[in-house]
This record gives sequence, C-alpha cells and structure tokens, in this order.
Amino acid sequence: MSVENLLMLVHRIPFPPNKGDKVRSFHILQHLTQKYRVSMGAFVDDPADWQYQTKLQALCADMHLESLSPKWGKLRSLSGLLSGEALSLPYYRSASMQQWVDQIIARQGISKVLIYSSQMAQYVLGKPQMTRIADFVDIDSDKWLQYGQSKPWPLSWVYAREGNKLRQFEMDVARRFDATTFVSGTEAADFRKLSGIGDDRVMHVNNGVNTDYFDPELVLPDPYQAAGPVLVFTGAMDYWPNIDAVEWFVQQILPKLRMHVPALQFYIAGARPTEAVLALARQPGVVVTGGVPDIRPYIRHATLAVAPLRIARGVQNKVLEAMALGKLVVASPQAAEGIEAEPGRHLLVAADAAAFVDTILAALAEPGSPMGSAARAQMLQCYGWDASLARFDRLFAMPRSAPLA
Repeated sequence: MSVENLLMLVHRIPFPPNKGDKVRSFHILQHLTQKYRVSMGAFVDDPADWQYQTKLQALCADMHLESLSPKWGKLRSLSGLLSGEALSLPYYRSASMQQWVDQIIARQGISKVLIYSSQMAQYVLGKPQMTRIADFVDIDSDKWLQYGQSKPWPLSWVYAREGNKLRQFEMDVARRFDATTFVSGTEAADFRKLSGIGDDRVMHVNNGVNTDYFDPELVLPDPYQAAGPVLVFTGAMDYWPNIDAVEWFVQQILPKLRMHVPALQFYIAGARPTEAVLALARQPGVVVTGGVPDIRPYIRHATLAVAPLRIARGVQNKVLEAMALGKLVVASPQAAEGIEAEPGRHLLVAADAAAFVDTILAALAEPGSPMGSAARAQMLQCYGWDASLARFDRLFAMPRSAPLA
C-alpha cells in the first residue's frame, strides 16, 4: 500500500520546539509523518535556526526553507496599506515559496494540505481541488485588536486595522477550507460565534505536553541561589504579551509581595529579553536569566510558577509545562483560558493585581499543597499529543466539504 503525499506549510520553521508555536507545529509535523509522506515549506526568521535543517530533512520527504528577515518583512508588509489587506499577508508572501508550492503539488500529485497559521493559507487559496485544513491555533486577529486597545495612537490605529483586516481574511479562509482548527474549545467556540460557521467545520485540537520530558520525578539541578521563595515566569521575552505581563507583575504586584516576604525573588526565564525586560533586573528581587539551556530546572525548583498575562489567546504552553512538572501555577484568567483545568483544584486564578498578591501570599503560607500533584494528573489525563493530533487524521479521511458562500 503506497503512502499518500501531504503538504504542510508553516509560517516559522517548526524546530527547535522551544516556544509555543514551534512546540505545536513540530508535534503536528511529527505526527503527520507517521501516516504521510510530508513535504513541508516554512520560513526561517532567526538565522540560528538554519542549523536544524538536517533534523527536519530526516522527517520530510521534501522541504523548502526560506529566509525571512523581520526588517524586510515589515517593509514589505507596508504594501498592504495600498492593497487594502492585512499587513501580515505580504509579510509572509514570497514568489519563491509560491513557486515551490505549485511545483511540489504538481510533481507529487498532492491532494491534501495543512496550513499552520492563517497567513500561510494564501499559498493554496486558489487550489479548491485539494483537501485543505487550516490550523489557526488561535484567533490571531483578536490579539491585534487587543493590542490596539492597549497602545497609544498611531499604533492603536495600525493594530486595530490589522485586527479587522486579518479577521476578514480568517473568515474567508474558514469558509473556503474543508476545516479550521483551534488550540482549545474556547477558541473554536469564539470563532464559530464570530463567523457563523458550524462545529462540523470549526473545531479544536488540544495542545499536548510531553509529560515524560516534563516529569517532576526527574533529577534536575537547582539553578537558584536564593535564600527565600522564588516565583518564576517562563516564555520568549521578545513577545509583547510576555513583556507586558512581567512589567505589570514587577510594577504592580512584586513590591507588595516583598513587603510581606522581603526575601522573595522573581525570575524571568526566557530567550531574547528586550531592553525593557532587562531593565526590570534593576528592581529589587528581579532576576532576568535570558535564554537557558533547559527550562525545566527553573520551573521544577521554583516555589510557584506565575502567568500574569493580560493579553492572550489560545492555550499557554508555559502553564501546561509547569502543571506537568507538578508545580502550583498562579495564572490570570487570560492565561488559564482554554486549559482543561479546574481553578482551585488544578491551578489558582487571579483576576487583578490585588488578587495576585493575596493568592500568592496564601500559597506561600501553605507549602506542600496537593494542587501540584493534581495538576500533573490532569496533564497526564487530558494532554497527550497522540490522542489530540489524531483528530487531523480523521479530518483528512472525511469527505470533502463544499465551500460556504
């Protein structure tokens, strides 16, 4: 029996799986290669990631990686102001990528495609003969609209425009593709409400977490030299929602915590910290690590993990990973949204600065909470990758859907 060909298009090279979008895209790729001969096209926006080309070639039947300079991409995106489209579409538009897509489809007779991130749909919009699945992950347009509400003019106008234009594109893709998936039931339900498209075409595929890798029983070295309790925040520190989260935490929450617990330290562990993040290390009790070779020790040996995000969509991998390591997490409602977990049983949720202070102080006063163990059990039960990603197998096996008007 011959193995069927499939095309996967990704907006960012899916390796190494060290940040949210790459974790999901890598596991999807790895899963699809178990059933298909996968040809993959992706952009490389970090020159350091070219070293992983060989690792991905071992998985793919064919592959096209293309450099994407963020600087030139932003300049190219300005053409969207003239064309009236979302700026992120020309940002990810490439004639050479389109040529490779057209050639690989024709050469291999590919009839199935999965696009990861809505912007990659532009490469197969004109190919209605294919079975097309779009993994939007989250409602990207909503993040831009949230940015627009929190930034001063003229950025507020630019972000609001991007949110509205991208939403139009998301709706168009969802109506023309056979199915559109999101990272959580909450995201899928929100999009169904916005678009009017039913649950036969808009659904969710949970993120997973590698519970063997994030295992609290593993012996991991303690990276902390702190005498007092440690709170940790993990994530890519050039991502604006993460930057906003740690700035807010340091300015509005940490000083009040340290009034009660003077030895308390707040570690910000994540790659590519911006100048604004690095400047936080000048505040009492704040440590900015930058990139670390292994994030697990920082989570495992912290007293608590915190996720004070004020802008978020989808499911936060940082929360899943901490829970898998059996760590008690204090999260904002935005960071907890979409996670199959019960507040007060599997994690703690705090809605504002005062609630964060009260919740953290209460947790510090009662060490040894069984909530971390309950969190680990919940991850084992609900967030296995293979069980989640099997939904893509079923979607590609279903009869074609007619485009919606």
